[in-house]
Amino acid sequence: MSDWLEQIKWNGDGLVPAIAQDHQSGEVLMLAWMNREALQLTSAEGRAVYWSRSRQRLWFKGEESGHVQTLHEIRVDCDADVVLLRVEQIGGIACHTGRRRCFFRVLKDGAWFTDEEIIKNPDEIYR
Repeated sequence: MSDWLEQIKWNGDGLVPAIAQDHQSGEVLMLAWMNREALQLTSAEGRAVYWSRSRQRLWFKGEESGHVQTLHEIRVDCDADVVLLRVEQIGGIACHTGRRRCFFRVLKDGAWFTDEEIIKNPDEIYR
């Protein structure tokens, strides 16, 4: 049996985009990046682990906020260059802005509008 991680098409930086999707509703919660170690840890530990490009280190989702993503399933797209994580979002907040999802702005009549309120002030989440 071949190594499943070898079948992923990593970009030039050794990363692959990862979409987090609510396993029940199908709602897209966020997009982040994973390196090989992050994807392997996500599979092994049953929780989302990403690669933080800004901090240049592994990012265990919820390590500061407590908003962990419990893994239900890992999928890969037809080209094996995007990963889909079907997760349960603990605490109901996926976005660092304190919202349910990161995709809270919608384009209407040539302008961006926010269609989701803040659930919890980020100053109360991140210390």
